[in-house]
Amino acid sequence: MKTTLFAATLVVALTLSAAAAQKPAVSQHLAGSTEPIKLAGPGIPPALCNPCLFYGGDLNPADANAAGLSDENTLLIVGGSSTYGSFTATGVSATVTGILFNVQASTNFDPATASYDVRTGVSDGNGGNSVASGTASIAVAATGRNFIGLNEYTVAVHIPALTLTAGVEYWFNVTPQCTNGATDGSCYEGRIFASNTTQETNNVRGSAQSPHSMYLNSSFFGFTFANWCDSSLGLNSNQCLGLSYGLIGSEN
Repeated sequence: MKTTLFAATLVVALTLSAAAAQKPAVSQHLAGSTEPIKLAGPGIPPALCNPCLFYGGDLNPADANAAGLSDENTLLIVGGSSTYGSFTATGVSATVTGILFNVQASTNFDPATASYDVRTGVSDGNGGNSVASGTASIAVAATGRNFIGLNEYTVAVHIPALTLTAGVEYWFNVTPQCTNGATDGSCYEGRIFASNTTQETNNVRGSAQSPHSMYLNSSFFGFTFANWCDSSLGLNSNQCLGLSYGLIGSEN
């Protein structure tokens, strides 16, 4: 009976295919479940998170609450769309030298660069203050996971050393791109989604990410730092729980 009920929830709520005149979906996800989440605990983070200051945890493609959140700058999503995840250094300050996102992609990373942004003071409709931003070359590694037909990759950038103040909440973003339309047709039709995490599987200091504190900033979709738990974005409270991303660095 439980298997039947679970199978019934595995209905794609939003798909990648849409009519030509219809705007692409802002996320891809399953039907979802409001049952309580059971956390899996710490483990081994992605190899690119080295040294790993923080990792929120893996995507669980078999979970009814698995989701992909628009995080892309392509020739389809003109102007870009960025998802932010939170981190608070507790007890001591920390130094960050890199950021990594797990993303589901049906496009190439072309050129092999991404923008990054670090902010404080983010709230609904308010981007707060950017304390570090830029564009950097990316390192890419396949995770071996696939969600609703898209393979997942870890995308990492290295940034100039950034000191985080203990007790201050920061929001991090890495937005991969596919803008080389002259030679790469995938840039006109492919999508890139940041993975969520529900059980925090293989997390490192996973509790440093505040729950329900992911934000979407997208001129394409018409959202200015909207919390992914906002009902207009179509996710339930488990689907918008946390982001599958990490920080390269160490405590001071």
